[in-house]
Amino acid sequence: MDEPIKISKQELSELPLIKFGGKIHCIDTSEKMNEIYNEIKAHKVLGFDTETRPHFKKGVSNPYKVSLIQLASETEAYLIRIVDKSYIDKVFDILEDENIQKIGISVKDDFRALRKIYADFKPKNFIDLQDVAKQHGIGDASLRKLTGITLEKRLSKTQQLSNWENQTLNNGQKIYAATDAWICLKIYSKIIHNFKKIK
Repeated sequence: MDEPIKISKQELSELPLIKFGGKIHCIDTSEKMNEIYNEIKAHKVLGFDTETRPHFKKGVSNPYKVSLIQLASETEAYLIRIVDKSYIDKVFDILEDENIQKIGISVKDDFRALRKIYADFKPKNFIDLQDVAKQHGIGDASLRKLTGITLEKRLSKTQQLSNWENQTLNNGQKIYAATDAWICLKIYSKIIHNFKKIK
């Protein structure tokens, strides 16, 4: 049996950075959601991720409250802020749409967090990259290492611990969030087409 495919921290650090270069839509009002809803629903496959606000105070545990939901196609990224609950039904309608394939990583963790917002959430047609990677003999399953192994690129994590509940997301946050969802699509396609499935 072949050894699992892995990448070292040193190898990863030497790779060129990759980031999303398409159009980013930031959705934070019911008006914006109404405008973009049908466009999102028209996609057959989307990359998926979430962001949460970190806690740094001693003795304060992170309740893992989702601040942002990201969905991305090859050319469009949709950053859905969970600040206005008036459009929450539409958000979960998208996530529960079995006609849209959603590709993410460690999605069960996201599901648990999302149920704190929407208790009846029933995710449909999600693919977890960790499962796909394992099926194709890849031993490193973090998003950063999967990016290095499959795309030979490096994913920046500089914005990971930024405040996702800021009144306005800065440009760095937007690009980071869009990239995390979009990169899931790129990795999935690369694994399916270029890595042999193991028995």
